[in-house]
Parts: sequence; C-alpha cells; structure tokens
Amino acid sequence: MGRWEPNAGGRLAKAALELYSERGFEQTTVAEIAKRAGLTERTFFRHYADKREVLFAGSRELQELFAQAVADAPESAPPIDALAVGLDAVSGFFADRREYARKRQDVIMANAELQERELIKLASMSAALADTLRQRGVAEPAASLTAEAGLAVFKVGFERWIMAAEKREMSQLMRESLDELKAVTAGG
Repeated sequence: MGRWEPNAGGRLAKAALELYSERGFEQTTVAEIAKRAGLTERTFFRHYADKREVLFAGSRELQELFAQAVADAPESAPPIDALAVGLDAVSGFFADRREYARKRQDVIMANAELQERELIKLASMSAALADTLRQRGVAEPAASLTAEAGLAVFKVGFERWIMAAEKREMSQLMRESLDELKAVTAGG
C-alpha cells in the first residue's frame, strides 16, 4: 500500500463511524479503522491525530464558515440578524450530511469523553462568534450574549434536524428556532 490512495480521509471517516456505531467508540481501535478502510495505520495518522478527531475533523472549517458569514453580513444588520446569516451558511455546510450527522451524534452521546470534546468545540465556536461580533462593533456583554444565543439556536436546530422523523431542511429549522428565540426575548 505504498502508493497514493484516493479519498483516504473520507474512507477512514466512513470506516470509523461504521465501527463506532457497530462496536462503540471505546471498543474500536485505529488498526481496525484503517483495515476497514483498506489503508494502513500510518495513513490514518497522516489524516487524524487520534481516533476521536475523526468525529471532529470538520469543526474548524465549520467554525470558520460560521464566523466568516457573520463577518460578511451587511453592516446594517443587527447582531442577531448577522448570526442568522451565519446560521444559513452553516446549514449549507450540512447539506447532504444528515445521515452522517445522525450517526455521529449517536456515537458522541454514547461516550462522555466525546461529549466533553463536543462541548469544548462548541465553546470555541461561541468565542469565535463573539470575537467576530466585537469586530463588527458590538460591545460587551451584547457580543458574548448574542454569540451564545446563536450557538443555542444552532444546537436546538441541529438536534431537531437529526431527529429520525424530521424531513425539513436544516435552514428552515434554524430560522424557526431563531424566530422562537426572538419571540421569547420579545415577551411573545
């Protein structure tokens, strides 16, 4: 297997998720993931730092996309509406990934260590959003509050989107969740 393997990262991610779903995260080894993908352990470590990172590899890209969309929102947009632009961008990121997202979330929810890692990644995202809002001229504590509210909308919308019976697009669920938040904060 000394030659270049096309889509090795994707094959490893698919194999890892399958094995985590079948056997559990703790019971799955890097060697098993590599074997299932038809690759070597060395190739695995070229793509991922550890077996947890397979589940979180897109987190940085997602965070950058969310923050950049908020930064690029029209200058006249109030902070919560700038976050809405970010939520639309994030929804696009997940297009055609619903089944993968469902399986990934099941694996994470079954393991306390992975839940902790997920919370750390979400906290990092919130900090990045707050920083982006401050760069847009939003003062504290409004920047941090808005970022946390936006992240809450993302989490609620995402959880609704991955429900087995849910057929609506993520963007619709994000908008509905944001509208609910606006209604609650307006006393509605």
